[in-house]
Amino acid sequence: MKFQKIAIVGAGPAGLIAADVLSAAGIDVDVFEAKPSVGRKFLTAGKGGLNITHSEPMDDFIRRYDHSEWLKPMIEAFDPNAIRVWMESLGVDSFIGTSGRVFPTEMKAAPLLRRWLSSLKKRGVRVHCRHYWKGFSDEGDLRFATAEGEKNVAFDATILALGGGSWASLGSDGAWVSVLAEKKVKINPLLPSNCGFKATWSAFIQPHLGKPLKNISGWVGNHKDHISSSEAVLTTYGIEGGLVYALSRPLREEIITQGSATLYLDLLPHIHENTLIPRLTSSGKQSRDNLWRKAGLEGVKSALIRETLPKEKWDDPIAVARYVKSYPILLTAMQPIDEAISTSGGVMREAMDEDLMLHALPNVFCAGEMLDWDAPTGGYLLTASFASGVFAANGVLKKVRASRTD
Repeated sequence: MKFQKIAIVGAGPAGLIAADVLSAAGIDVDVFEAKPSVGRKFLTAGKGGLNITHSEPMDDFIRRYDHSEWLKPMIEAFDPNAIRVWMESLGVDSFIGTSGRVFPTEMKAAPLLRRWLSSLKKRGVRVHCRHYWKGFSDEGDLRFATAEGEKNVAFDATILALGGGSWASLGSDGAWVSVLAEKKVKINPLLPSNCGFKATWSAFIQPHLGKPLKNISGWVGNHKDHISSSEAVLTTYGIEGGLVYALSRPLREEIITQGSATLYLDLLPHIHENTLIPRLTSSGKQSRDNLWRKAGLEGVKSALIRETLPKEKWDDPIAVARYVKSYPILLTAMQPIDEAISTSGGVMREAMDEDLMLHALPNVFCAGEMLDWDAPTGGYLLTASFASGVFAANGVLKKVRASRTD
């Protein structure tokens, strides 16, 4: 069998980078996208600054991922530095921020995407928008719903890069799960990740909703070996933000198994409890509010203490310090999957060969957030999407080269 026509379904980062690799090798590529334009989630993620990858040491980087041993060879083959080199090849410079995160110099995703699409067009890549993938025909052709009706198209190999199940309005609706499940592809259920969690607040908190909790750290239950240090925001439904997103995996697992989870916050992580107690001890000349403010407890942090600690304990420096250093928040549920930044779950490792081709569907590969992995925000999601797209494309190239020698 000669591999001459390659289809990529899904025009997000994984799909477009796969098209990049294949077209650079002179392969005939068609990209199909359900939406009227490509890269919609990519553009939305980059509105506040496109955090495309991270510069931390590779061992630390890999540990950020669930199923990291599976992703490791993919990321090592197209690592953060390779992403920066690729951006530079498109005329887009990048820089490392103070947190180690990597951004394009222009910050936004749109300039990068424009240059990327221009490069792909010059190589002959054809992009077909408003083509919603419906599965396979009885003959194995790709089925698409279009404005002109259903269209069946035959290809020699296909890379599916359809995303997870979050932000359905931008294209990742997770409908592919049932299609592949019918073909006996093993899939772990899609679940919200990098999401907010539900909690109940009293009147003390209401005036502080929407205000950031800065310079805090947090952990789940007794797992103080996995501490997140970032920011969070209290919302009408509960809590969200970078600190919570980084802990979404253990929080989600505890809610699923136990029905609820306890998130613990250290409201003043840079002050030891034994140092804090004297700062909270009144000499009789300062008001409680002034004493707390000088110790670092004001605004939303002060409200949280009043929220949970009995009023008769507010002037007890030992009790207050204990709550400051280990503040419990009971979380009862995750936000809906469509409101999550990303999803966990997806096509399982055992459903694929070492090149990301499905065992149940020869010459059909998967990449991106369709795969069963999970990661926090901070450039890790995009990096794994890029890396798996490159890896799947290289898997197709192996097939192409093998067919030419037959």
